[in-house]
Amino acid sequence: MIAIEPNDAIVGATVRGLDLAAGVPDEAFRIALGALSTYGVLRFPGQSLDAPALKAFASRFGSLEVNVANMFYEPGHPEVMILSNMRKDGKPVGLSDAGQDWHTDMSYSAEIAFANVLYGIHIPHRDGQPLGGTEFASMYAAYDTLPEAIKHRLDGATATHDFNKFWEEMRRRPGSERPPLTEEQRRRKPPVSQPMVLTHPITGRRALYANPGYAIRIDGWTEGESAEMLSYLFAHQVRSEFRYVHRWTEGDVLIWDNLCLIHNAWPDYTADEHRLIKRCQVMADQVFDPAFARQAILPDASARAA
Repeated sequence: MIAIEPNDAIVGATVRGLDLAAGVPDEAFRIALGALSTYGVLRFPGQSLDAPALKAFASRFGSLEVNVANMFYEPGHPEVMILSNMRKDGKPVGLSDAGQDWHTDMSYSAEIAFANVLYGIHIPHRDGQPLGGTEFASMYAAYDTLPEAIKHRLDGATATHDFNKFWEEMRRRPGSERPPLTEEQRRRKPPVSQPMVLTHPITGRRALYANPGYAIRIDGWTEGESAEMLSYLFAHQVRSEFRYVHRWTEGDVLIWDNLCLIHNAWPDYTADEHRLIKRCQVMADQVFDPAFARQAILPDASARAA
C-alpha cells in the first residue's frame, strides 16, 4: 500500500510501500503523480535499480531526454546519465559538476522538462553526515509572494534562456573538465524564449519560470529594465523560507518537478569523497496533455502544498 509522508518543510514528501524495480501499479502511479506536483519532490527510499528499471520508472512520467552534451551515460542506455566525481583508469566516469548552481533543467530547450529522476548509488559522508545534498526552492511560493505590481508586469512576459550560460559558468570554476560546447551542440540547443510564469497543468497553480542558470534577458524590455527585474527575481526566488535540502541516503530515488521548482547541487565534498548518481530527465511532452494531467490523484485539501 502506497503511503505519502509530507516533509516538515515547504516542499518534499517520502513515498513508502513501492518497489520501483518491480514496477508501479497504475493507481499508485496516479497518487505519486499528484503528490509530485503538489509537494514538488518525492523520495523513494531503499530502492535497488538497474538502468532498464530506472528508465522504466522515469518513462511513466514522459519521454526521456538524451543530454545534448552526450558525455557520460550508461552503456547501451543513453537516457541514463552518470553524475560522479569518480575516475576509472585515470578518466572521469561521470559529470562531476552537474547542477552546481540554481537552475531549472531544460528551460533552455524549446521542449522543456517535466521531472528529473535521480538514483543515489554512492553517497559521500564526512563525520557521519551525508555530503552532496540537493537543494530546492518552491516557485509556487516565489510567485505567490511577489508584489501584485510585479505579477502584473510579468503577466504574458517571456524571457530568453540559453544553455551556454550555465555551461560556461561551470567551465569557469576551478578544476572543471567541461570542454566548450561544439558548434553542433550550440546549433542543436539555440537560445529559446519561455513564459516567465507557468500555470501548472496538474495543480493549476502559477509558478515563476525564470531561473539564474539559463535566463539571460526579458524579451522586449530594455537592457536596463530586464537586468533589474531578473536581478530582483533571482534573489527573491531563493529566499530561505522557500528552500529545502535533501540529504541523500544510498538507495534513494528522488524525483522532482521542474515546472514548480529550481534546484542546486551542493559541491561540499572532495575528489576523494566519492559520489555516484544516475539520472533520467523526463520531458514535458505528456504532462501538458489534459488526459495525462487528469489522471493525477491530488492529495486532499488538508495536505500541505508548496
